[in-house]
Amino acid sequence: MSLLDRFKDEFIDIVEWTDDSRDTIVWRFPRHDNEIKNGARLTVRESQTAVFVNEGQIADVFGPGMYTLQTANLPILSTLKGWRHGFESPFKAEVYFVSTRQFTDLKWGTKNPVIVRDAEFGAVRLRAFGAFTARVTDPALLLRELVGTDPQFRTDEVHEYLRQNVVSRLGTALATAGVPVLDLAAHQGELGDRLAATLSGELGPELGISVPRFVIENISLPPEVEEKLDKRTSMGIVGDLDRYTKFQAAEALEAAAENPGGGAAAVVGMGLGQATGSIVTGATAPAAQPAPVRPGTPPPLPGGTQWFLGSNGHQTGPFDDAGLAAQASSGTLTPGTLVWRDGMPGWVPASDVPDVARHLRATPPPLPEQS
Repeated sequence: MSLLDRFKDEFIDIVEWTDDSRDTIVWRFPRHDNEIKNGARLTVRESQTAVFVNEGQIADVFGPGMYTLQTANLPILSTLKGWRHGFESPFKAEVYFVSTRQFTDLKWGTKNPVIVRDAEFGAVRLRAFGAFTARVTDPALLLRELVGTDPQFRTDEVHEYLRQNVVSRLGTALATAGVPVLDLAAHQGELGDRLAATLSGELGPELGISVPRFVIENISLPPEVEEKLDKRTSMGIVGDLDRYTKFQAAEALEAAAENPGGGAAAVVGMGLGQATGSIVTGATAPAAQPAPVRPGTPPPLPGGTQWFLGSNGHQTGPFDDAGLAAQASSGTLTPGTLVWRDGMPGWVPASDVPDVARHLRATPPPLPEQS
C-alpha cells in the first residue's frame, strides 16, 4: 500500500448503516482513528436517525435523508469546534445510528402472581403473559440515559428493564379496571391499550422509548381455582343432578362388573357395587316407601307405629314405642337422630317429631362430674 492510499483510508467520505440484524437499536459507526472528510456524504435511511457526538457531548441529530457534511448542516458541531467561517479539513466525531422502527415480539410475563380483589371470588391471584413492541422516540435522550458508549446496543439489554415496568403496572391496571375476573378475557384488548399508553407516558420522558402496542395473550387463575371453576361449569352443564347421579352410579356398576381381577380388586369392586347400588336404589325408590334395609331384616309386625332410626349413615329398626324408649335410655336415640315411619316423605330429626320427642324428655340429663 502506497503512502497516498494510506492517507485515503484515514479519511472517511461515506457514513451510513445498513442494518442486517433484527435486534440492534443503536450502532456506532466504526470510525476508529479515522477522520470524517469535509464534504463527506451521510446517508440516513428510513427508520434511522444519526447522532453526532463530539468529545462525549451530543451535537447534531439527522433524520432520514442524504446529507453533505458541511458547516451549514452541522451547526452545533461547528459551534463546538469553533468553525466560524466554515471548515475545509477533516474532523473527528463519533456517529451513532439509532433505529426508530418498532421492535416487535418482546415477551413479558408475571414471574409471581398479581393479587387483585374480585367482587365474586374475593382476593384472587392472577398470572398473565403476552408481548409488546418498543420504539425509540428521542434518540439523544436514549444515548444519554441508556446507551452511553455502547458500540452496539441491542434489545436484550433493555428488554428486562421494560418487562419489569410492564409487570409493575399490570397489577394497577387490573385492580382499577373494574372488570370481574371471569370477564377479563373479553377486555384484554382494552387493558392492553391502556397499559401501552401508560408505559409510553412514563418511559418517553424518562428514556426516550415508547410502547406503541401492548398485547395480553392470556390471564389465568391458580390451578385450584380453575379446578373449582370447572366443577361449577360442569354442574351447570349437567343440569339435573339427580339424573346425573344415577348415570354415574350405573357407569360405576358397569366398570365393576367388567373387572375380572380377584383379591383386593374384587373386594373394591364389591364395595363399589354396594355403594352405587344403594345410590341407585335410593334414587329410584318412590318417596312414600321406606329406605332399604339390610338383607334378612323381617318386615315390621302388624299393629302399632313402627319407627326406623338413622345415624352416621346406618339404619336400624323398626322400633315400637317401647323400643324407642329403650333406645332413648341407652343414648342411641338423641334429638339429632334421624327418624322415619311409613307415610312420612323423608327422614327428619327426632326432636321435630312429637311422638318420638316425648321419649327424649323422659331421658335424665347426664350426672355432674364428681370433684
